[in-house]
Amino acid sequence: MEKQDDVLLQLRVERPLYEQEALNLDYHYERPRTSFTQYVKEFVKSKNLKSCVSSAIPAVKWLKRYRWTEDLVYDIIAGLTVAIMHIPQGMAYALLGNVPPVVGIYMAFFPVLIYFFFGTSKHVSMGTFAVVCLMTGKAVTSYSLPLNDHNGNSSHTAFTQIDKEYYSFTPIQVATAVTLLVGIFQIIMYIFRLGVISTLLSETLVNSFTTGAAVHVFLSQIKDLLGLKLPKQKGYFKLIQTVINIAKEISNINVASAIVSTIAIIIMVFNNEFIKPWAGKKCGVPIPIELIAVVTGTLVSKYGNLTETYNIQNVGDIPTGLPPAELPTLELLPLVAVDSVAITMVSYTITMSMALIFAQKLNYKVDSNQELFAMGISNIVGSFFSCMPFSASLSRSLIQQTVGGRSQIASIVSCCILLTILLWIGPFFEPLPRCVLASIIVVALKGMLLQATQLIKFWKLSKTDAVIWIVTFLIVILVNIDIGLLAGLLVSLASVLLQSIRPYTCLLGHIPNSDLYLDLNRYKAAKEIEGIKIFHYSGCLNFVNSAHFKSEVHKLIGINPQKVIRQRMKLRQKGIHLDEQDFEHKDGLRCIIMNMSAISYIDPTGVNAIHAIASEFAEIQINFYLANCSSPIFEMIKKCEMYIYKELSFKIFATIEDAVSYVRSTILSR
Repeated sequence: MEKQDDVLLQLRVERPLYEQEALNLDYHYERPRTSFTQYVKEFVKSKNLKSCVSSAIPAVKWLKRYRWTEDLVYDIIAGLTVAIMHIPQGMAYALLGNVPPVVGIYMAFFPVLIYFFFGTSKHVSMGTFAVVCLMTGKAVTSYSLPLNDHNGNSSHTAFTQIDKEYYSFTPIQVATAVTLLVGIFQIIMYIFRLGVISTLLSETLVNSFTTGAAVHVFLSQIKDLLGLKLPKQKGYFKLIQTVINIAKEISNINVASAIVSTIAIIIMVFNNEFIKPWAGKKCGVPIPIELIAVVTGTLVSKYGNLTETYNIQNVGDIPTGLPPAELPTLELLPLVAVDSVAITMVSYTITMSMALIFAQKLNYKVDSNQELFAMGISNIVGSFFSCMPFSASLSRSLIQQTVGGRSQIASIVSCCILLTILLWIGPFFEPLPRCVLASIIVVALKGMLLQATQLIKFWKLSKTDAVIWIVTFLIVILVNIDIGLLAGLLVSLASVLLQSIRPYTCLLGHIPNSDLYLDLNRYKAAKEIEGIKIFHYSGCLNFVNSAHFKSEVHKLIGINPQKVIRQRMKLRQKGIHLDEQDFEHKDGLRCIIMNMSAISYIDPTGVNAIHAIASEFAEIQINFYLANCSSPIFEMIKKCEMYIYKELSFKIFATIEDAVSYVRSTILSR
C-alpha cells in the first residue's frame, strides 16, 4: 500500500503545451448565449398564476406547510410576549417622532398586519424602532410646532418658518407624508430589484450610525427625564445646541420627575442585569418589566395626582378606536423627500440585517427584494392610518425568537391584543408620566450605546473600517443624523474605490519541483526563474486604475521601457550606435509573463493598457505574455482584437507553466 502511494505521488500528467486559443479549440469552447426572446419564453413558462401569487404573497405558501398542532402554542406565547413589549415601546418611541403616543400602537397593528402576508422573515418583530422614529421626528419638527404645549394638549395647527415661507401642517400630517414617501421609494426599489443596495451599508457603517443615533435619542430624553423645558432644535449641530440648553436649564430640574425617572431606571436595569437572566433560566419567559413600569407609573400618577401636585407632564389624550383612513398630505412630499430617502435606507437595512441573522441561524431563506415589497406596501397602507415608517426591532425580535416564536403568526396574535387596547384600554394610560416612557427608552438604548466598544475590534481588524466608524459617528452626533449617514456612505464608497485603484500586485516565484508559483515577498522558498519575471495582478483592470497598473508593472519589473527608449535616442543623437547586446536588461530579463487568474473584470481601457505595456517592452526586445485568463477576460481581449487592434502584440497561454515552458524552449534556449 505504501509503495502504491509513493507511485501515485510521483505521477505526472503529460499534455501538449497550450495557448488559450488552442485549448478552446481542442475542448470545444463555446460562449453561452441566451437571446432576449428565449429568456422571455423561459420566464413565462416557469411562471404561472399560482406561482406568481405565491411569490408575491409568501404567506399563501408557508401557511400550507404550517404545523398548527405543534407550532401554534409557541406562536401564541411569543405573540403575547411581544404585544406586551409593543405597548411601552410603541408609546415611548412615538414621542421620539413628536407624534401622539397612540401612534406607536397604530404602528404595531396596521403595517404589521400587512407585513404578515407579504414578508419573508419568520421572526422579525416589525413596528417602532428608536432610530427610525427619531429620524422621522426630525422631519416632523422641521415642518410643525412641538406636539404638546405646556399643559400637555395636542397642537392642531402648526406654523413653521422655513426659507421665509410658512407651512401649516400637523405633526401627524408630516409623519404620514414621510411614511407614504418611504413606502413609495421601497416599491420603486422593489420594481428595479434594488434589494442588493442594502449591501452599501456595511456592518461598520450601520454600527457607527446607530451608535451615534442612540446618542441623539439619549439626549432627546433628558428633557422628560428631568422635567426640563427645552426649545425644539432644528437644523444642523442641534445636538450641541441641546447640550448647551440643558446646561443652561439644569438648575430648573423638576425634582419629582428626576426621582421617578431614577427609580424607574434603577428597577429596570436591576431586572435586566440580574432578575431577567435568572427568570430566563427558570421558566424561559422574560419578565415584562417595561409593561410593569408603565402600569405602575400610570396607577401611581393617577392616584397620587402627580401631574397636579408635582407638575409632572403626562402622556395626555389617548383616543379609543381605530383612526379613520385619510389620504396623506401630498403637498408635503417634495418637502420631506430628502429625509424619506435616508429613512428608507436605514429602515430597510436594519430590517434586512435582523432578518438575515435569524434566517442563517434557523436555516431558511429571506428574499431581499420581496422584503422591499412587503415594507413598501405596509408603509403605504400605514400612511393612511396615522403611522410613521416602521422597521424591525432588535430587542422585540430577539424576544420573539427566544420564547419560541415559529412564524409571523406571532405577529397576528400580537395584533389581536393591540386591537383590544386600541378599542377599549387606551385611555387607561393617559395619566402615565412621560418621564417613565423616557426611562424605558434610555434603558433600551444600552445595547446600542455599548456598540461603541466595537470600535476596538474594527481598529484591530481594519484601520479603514475604524476610520469609517469614527467619521460616521462624529458627523452623526456633531452635525446631523442624515448628514452622518451620507458622510459614512461616501467614506465607505471612497475606501472601496481606493482599494480598486490600488489592488494587490506582486512578482511570483517558482517552487522547485512543482507547478506552484507564489509571491516572492511572502514565500522564501519561491525562486525567480532566470530571464523571466512573472507579474501577478489582483482585482479589476479598468479606466480607473489603468495608470496605476502601468506604474506597478514598471516598479516591480524594475524597467521603464520609455526611459530605456529615451536613453537610446539620446545616444544616437550623439552619434553613438550600439548593438542590442550592449543594453543588458536587469537580471538578463528576456520575458514577462502576466498572471491573469485574479483579474475579475477588464474593460477596453484595461486591454489597451496591457497592449501599450506589451508594445513598449517589445521595443526593447522583452516579450510580454499573458497566462491564466478566465473566459470572460479572454472574450473581452478577443473583442478588442477584433474591433480595436488588427493584431495583439502578446500571446495568451492556458497556464503559467505553459508560458514558462514556451519561453524556455523558444527564447531562453537560443
